[in-house]
Amino acid sequence: MATLEPRDDADVVATPTPTPTPPPTAPTTPPGVGVLSRSYRSLSVGIVSVVLLIAFEATAVGTAMPVAARELDGVSLYAFAFSGYFTTSLFGMVFSGQWADRRGPLGPLGAGIAAFAVGLLLAGTAGSMWMFIAGRAVQGLGGGLVIVALYVVVSRAYPERLRPAIMAAFAASWVVPSVVGPLASGAVTEHLGWRWVFIGIPVLVVFPLALALPQIRRRASGPAEGAARGAVDGRRIRLALGISLGAGLLQYAAQDLRWISLLPGAVGVALLVPAVLGLLPRGTYRAARGLPSVVLLRGVAAGSFIAAESFVPLMLVTQRGLSPMMAGLSLAVGGATWAFGSFLQSRPRFEPYRERLMAGGMVLVTAAVATAPSVLIQAVPVWIVAVAWGFGCLGMGLVISSTSVLLLELSAPEEAGANSAALQISDGLSNVVLLAVGGAAFAALGGGAVGSAHEVASAGGGSHPAAFVAVFLPMAAVALVGAWVATRVRSAPRPPASGPLKPGV
Repeated sequence: MATLEPRDDADVVATPTPTPTPPPTAPTTPPGVGVLSRSYRSLSVGIVSVVLLIAFEATAVGTAMPVAARELDGVSLYAFAFSGYFTTSLFGMVFSGQWADRRGPLGPLGAGIAAFAVGLLLAGTAGSMWMFIAGRAVQGLGGGLVIVALYVVVSRAYPERLRPAIMAAFAASWVVPSVVGPLASGAVTEHLGWRWVFIGIPVLVVFPLALALPQIRRRASGPAEGAARGAVDGRRIRLALGISLGAGLLQYAAQDLRWISLLPGAVGVALLVPAVLGLLPRGTYRAARGLPSVVLLRGVAAGSFIAAESFVPLMLVTQRGLSPMMAGLSLAVGGATWAFGSFLQSRPRFEPYRERLMAGGMVLVTAAVATAPSVLIQAVPVWIVAVAWGFGCLGMGLVISSTSVLLLELSAPEEAGANSAALQISDGLSNVVLLAVGGAAFAALGGGAVGSAHEVASAGGGSHPAAFVAVFLPMAAVALVGAWVATRVRSAPRPPASGPLKPGV
């Protein structure tokens, strides 16, 4: 489960340049006016509905994925279906920020939603696993464009007093889909087929767009003040492209597991390393105290948890014979506990103990990921996964929200955009890399034969429990490292307000 956060330098933008279309200054409102008042209602309902649908799709996909992978005879490529989305979204985020800064968020928002819908249709109509993965990649590109564009809209269309409320609405939009999404997806998968989980969503986007686009055109179109006109920043686009291509090649090499795959793997690393060095703060790789550790912790937490979570439904369906709906139910409680963790970390009385909360959260994540494969033992009840994942999501709520809070606390105002971009790059890139590692381990130990093209027995012959253990236990070890990184997030003095942290991991 991922959260919507600012993804690029354009996410924290200056007041729009006075033009005939956008207002010349940031809007101001009387104290009694809220995000659902008459002047903001259409915009608020529209953009929050877009977030709600993206959240529903993100939480529903995991439940339908095991059935889709088996039907398309592509269980050996299972991790690709997740990492393909994250890989292309990295490029989409950076490009959207550049586009929105120079020409306004309307273009990337429209293009992103169109790409997202096309990707859903490609995945839903795919006749092979590679076509399915291609659809997920197109989805990721669209998702990256949309995420950044929405935050630029918030920055320009809402006065500062209302921004916390609309951001809270964005976060709340993930709670209901996290609980309902897996169950609804499981029901649709069982009664209508997994394809309808993908094909049905594009139609639902039409209504929120019809509400939001006219308001966005009126309130938030046009370039940002002081932004360079014309072409995007070529260096940042090249770095973003390097990350996306490098991550994709590395994922391919990890899944192929042949000697010849060392070549694309080496090329992927050669592209990734300089791109990461150019986009993340100096000292990130060694957990330097302060902001570098905040950025690193975000990646460690998100990558280890998402990589493990991606295999939970597949494990329950193929190894314990659960239906897709019941497998989805195992993850449903996590949405509520994640929200509760986010709420706890926001309470003022916990502020002095934020580092302890984050370290404790990573311990909960470690315990949850390490406990999940215990259900491979037939004597262990399957509800153990639901309980463990509830505690794991509680830990993620404490950690993910806290990294965002600390990032802004450690950043001067003019640094917030670049540092937010680094945080989200760490998040997305770690998902890709750790999914590649987990997918390679899964395939190497026979995971590609799990449930492929035959009926799934409850726990009978043909199962490959070691393949799942090879995913979960290394991710638990990564999460445990995160508990140590959490002790280093706020010991360094605040960096000088002379510009963003100098890149160079």
